Formats: sequence, C-alpha cells, structure tokens
Amino acid sequence: MPSTRTTQPGASIDIPSELEAALVDRSLPPGELDGSFLAQSTMREYRTQLTAAPRFEETAATLRQVLTGEGGGYAVLRLGNLAKALGIDGDHFLRLVTAFAAEVAIPFSPFPRWPLWKDIGVKVDKDPGQSSGIGYNAFHMDLVNATRPPDYTTLLCVRPDRLGGGLSILSDAHAAVARLSENSRALLAETAYHYGTFFDLHGVGDEYKPFPILDGSNPEEGFVRFTAKMLKRSELGQAHADAARELAEELVRGQISFMLQPGDYLIVNQRRFLHGREALHRGQETAPAADRRLLLQLFLHARDDAGSAG
Repeated sequence: MPSTRTTQPGASIDIPSELEAALVDRSLPPGELDGSFLAQSTMREYRTQLTAAPRFEETAATLRQVLTGEGGGYAVLRLGNLAKALGIDGDHFLRLVTAFAAEVAIPFSPFPRWPLWKDIGVKVDKDPGQSSGIGYNAFHMDLVNATRPPDYTTLLCVRPDRLGGGLSILSDAHAAVARLSENSRALLAETAYHYGTFFDLHGVGDEYKPFPILDGSNPEEGFVRFTAKMLKRSELGQAHADAARELAEELVRGQISFMLQPGDYLIVNQRRFLHGREALHRGQETAPAADRRLLLQLFLHARDDAGSAG
C-alpha cells in the first residue's frame, strides 16, 4: 500500500452558523424519482425551500465554484453540526444532503435494486480491494466502462473507521496525465482498455468495451477512464499495460489523503479527479458490524442546457 502524507482537504466548505440554524427547522418532503433520477419537481421544491434560508445560495454557489472552477474538482461539505442536531441516520438530514447535491447536478441511482443512496459498509469476507472491503482501494473512477458515467460521485460519512484507518485519497487525473511521456499519452488515448461487467444499469448509457483511458475531448475536462484494478484483472497488451501502470504511479505521486468525519460530504468531479481509499486498520473482524466504517454513496449527472440529465 502506498505511504503518503496525510493532508487536510483544501476544498472544505463550512456551513455558516445562521444557515445551520435555519436548516435544522427546515423540513423537506421525501424525494420522488423519475425513473432512476430525482424528479425535477422534487428538486424545485427543495430549491424553493432552501433558497429562503440565509446564506444558502451563497454556500451553494461556493460549492459549485469549488467543483468546477479553475484548479478545483472536489469538495468536502462540512455537515457535522447538522448531523448531530438532526441525527445522521435520520430522513430529515439525508434530504438536506440530497438538496445540497441537487444544487450541483441531478442525483440518480444507476442500480435499480438500490435506493438513491447506497450503503458502503465493511465486510471482512469481501475482496479487500473493493469499496466494501478492508484493504487498499486503488485509484479509479466509478462506472468506468459506461458510455455515460456519472459526472460526480459523492460519499457521505456516517462513521469513519474507529480504529483509525480508511483515509480517503484523491488525485488530479489531468495533472497526472500531463506528467506522462508523449508516447504513454498516445497509448492511453487508444481504444484498447476494458474492465468489469455491465448488467442492469440505468442512466449511464451503454457498455463501453474496449475504451480509451483518455477520451480525446478537452484535455482538461474529459474523463480519464482509469481504474487501477484493470492492471490485474484485464488482459492488456504489454505497451498499453505499461502506460496504464505509469499513470497509476503518477496518480499515487500526486495524491492527497484525509479522514472524513461524521457528517462530512465528499463530492468528486469525475472529469477532474480520481478517488480511492487507504486500507482500514487491522482488527476489523473484532469490531461489531454496527461500529465499522459506513459511507453512503450518491451519483450525480450534470444538467444539459435544457436543465435535464438526458
């Protein structure tokens, strides 16, 4: 497992105290889905209610700027005080988090068997490198093999690893690519990569197989379709594997790491950053399942010019 210096996220956004006080008393209705997407009527209702709260629009604008502005790409929205006041596992709190997410893009679930928010707990018998495993989860983008992957992946921390492991890791994908040789970048732009399965998914287009790691769009905005797992679980030609391995090394070289606290809401712009997780602390099997690390995951699609995700 790579060893890196722990840092505080530079894109932390604290909620102004007057906004926190107003949101505690702001009761939002249950979210309705339109297919796999949060309904437009629900998002309008959430926005109507929350824009009346002091400094909400200012906070939402800051969030969007941090995620999409020059040099940005991820944010940690500090919602710990609201989580304490409302109960981190309560419907009221989760609807408020969904409303913040809807200020960025359209919440949706690509998995019809799961609700809008998906649990990511800890299972000691799972593949250690998976999201619910206990080992190092290497850099990746979610739904890497979809023609239309989520523009944002988001994680709400309910419980960190109480044994002290499981740091979140992020790396600027385009900065890593820029440090590669011209030959490696050319190989990564070839349609020669594949990873994973594709079954019963909604809202993410079709299976993309094979795919280029560099998608050929704006070099600072396009997806870097990478998952380090492809290096072990996909049959790649030697030259293409070496280029992907070089990228993996650069991602680790440029990574930042930090511990999410209860109520922290991490939003990652997948067109700019890749994410992962350091290994959980040893001894997970001795901790009751109800005390282990727990995150909730939500995906977002950017709106098109008409205001929809389609």
